[in-house]
Amino acid sequence: MNFPDDADGNALRRIAEHSDLSNPMTIDFMIDVPSERAGHDVARCASARGYSTRVEYDEESERWTCYCTKSMLATYDAIVAAQTELGILSDEFGGCSDGWGTFGNSG
Repeated sequence: MNFPDDADGNALRRIAEHSDLSNPMTIDFMIDVPSERAGHDVARCASARGYSTRVEYDEESERWTCYCTKSMLATYDAIVAAQTELGILSDEFGGCSDGWGTFGNSG
């Protein structure tokens, strides 16, 4: 796999070690939001774009996160596009993209 030398490319290289990148996998995109209400506003917009969503509060960090989940091919371009899309829609509510993760598709 030939990925750019950045955080997303490095993550995809690690995932490729135990997953088949030619098959879809569930990917969670995290959106840092300033409040529960903002989280639900982001969730509503992301749901309209095909993401499954949930809003959670982390007592340790005292932060709200909107998790936007989608089954998709884990390509570099798709990951970057999803982060861009979610970053743009969350900006209106004071949110920002805060990374992504997956358990892959090896199981």
